[in-house]
Amino acid sequence: MPPAPSKKEPAPQIDEKKACFALEVRPSPIHRWGIYAKEPIPKGRKIIEYTGEKINRKETNRRADGPLNYLFTLTSYWTIDGSVGGSGAQYINHCCTPNCYAWIHKGHILYMSAREIQTGEELTIDYRFDHDVAAVPCACGAADCRGTINLKKEPKPRKPAAREAAKKAVKKTAKSVKTTEKKRSR
Repeated sequence: MPPAPSKKEPAPQIDEKKACFALEVRPSPIHRWGIYAKEPIPKGRKIIEYTGEKINRKETNRRADGPLNYLFTLTSYWTIDGSVGGSGAQYINHCCTPNCYAWIHKGHILYMSAREIQTGEELTIDYRFDHDVAAVPCACGAADCRGTINLKKEPKPRKPAAREAAKKAVKKTAKSVKTTEKKRSR
């Protein structure tokens, strides 16, 4: 079970200027704090913008070593650190079957509803950590949970099968060339 927030720790706040729906922060069974819908949210709607300090790769690497970080990669160079000036979106937890997705549009990270979200439901997103990053265990509890926040490494196609297909294509081309040559010689 993930660590619960301390009773003395004040609940984080939602920046209502960045949220399009009524949301609240409360303890989550997934991890520490979670964001919950206070009203129904239709599918395909912007819920909240992920905001924070814009930092470069060097600073991202330095901050990534902390026990808790709220880093969201914007581009190959820029990252948004939600722990500094964040809208509250940084408390949306990971789930392998999320009800939200991130849309990066004109330099903004927007959390959109992937399906209709009911009042009282926790907002979740698939963090999609790279498979090359140290594995982070998942506590989402979804029926088809991957067991990790990281994406599974996709198996590469077997080379022998690819070689065999290429050989067959070459043989087929050579056969059609021979057939064409026979027709011409008649």
